[in-house]
Amino acid sequence: MASSKHSFRFGLSEILLIVFILFSGIMLAFHSGGFVVNFRSVGFTVLSSVQKGAAAVANGVTGTFNAVHELSRLREENRELTEKLKNYEILQRANTDIRKENERLKEQLDFSASYQEKNYPALIIGRNPDSLYSSFTINKGSRHGIRKNMPVLAVQNGLTGLVGKVVAVGAGTSLVMPIYDSKCTVSARIQKTRDIGLVTGDGNSDSTLNMSYIKKRVLDELQIGDLVVTSGEGGNYAGDIPIGSISEIKPLDYDSSLSIKVMPVIDFSRIEMVIVSEIVQK
Repeated sequence: MASSKHSFRFGLSEILLIVFILFSGIMLAFHSGGFVVNFRSVGFTVLSSVQKGAAAVANGVTGTFNAVHELSRLREENRELTEKLKNYEILQRANTDIRKENERLKEQLDFSASYQEKNYPALIIGRNPDSLYSSFTINKGSRHGIRKNMPVLAVQNGLTGLVGKVVAVGAGTSLVMPIYDSKCTVSARIQKTRDIGLVTGDGNSDSTLNMSYIKKRVLDELQIGDLVVTSGEGGNYAGDIPIGSISEIKPLDYDSSLSIKVMPVIDFSRIEMVIVSEIVQK
């Protein structure tokens, strides 16, 4: 009995048919858009991730650049403000000095307006402190109307006080002997009791003045702080110019007079301007 075997083999035509069918299916899928959508989705995901990373890097670089620029701007602004503050402080100091100078000048003008005769405001331009002879030089002389023995006054804190007198005169400068000079003697009066004595100095601008020849009998009438003024006698000074106030009263066992210390009205360590005057009070 003859048997027949059947075997199925792929021939070239079958293989080509299969390839053609697969190719046709792929092309149909592309044409219908199924694969395209998937590829676009994948591509968009990848691209967006790259874009996010690039944007983050760009933002970081931009932020750093802006921060550096802002820091530089703030430093420059700080420097300008610091400079303006320094200038403002300088102006404030200048304004303060101007105000003080105006106040001093106003005091001098107010003083000048209260007297009938001529007054010659002057600046102290030199000092000669000495234990035996203390003096200072002013910037007014004979060509300005200054004469020897003219009284010299000053105004401080609204108070007028005796400074001394002119002892030498040049063409453009004069020498003033202050009341604290050991050779200066002023006829003075205690304003409250009207008792007269002599006021002298010891050559030291920081020391009190000495008043002598006030009798012990008026001790009970005197008080610390009583004003001492010029008496107007002796021809050198007009009367009632303030000299100082009593700071100490001491009876002397060996004398009929009192030892009286007088604190000057004028602080000689701070005096800058004076007034040389021929004064007769109104």
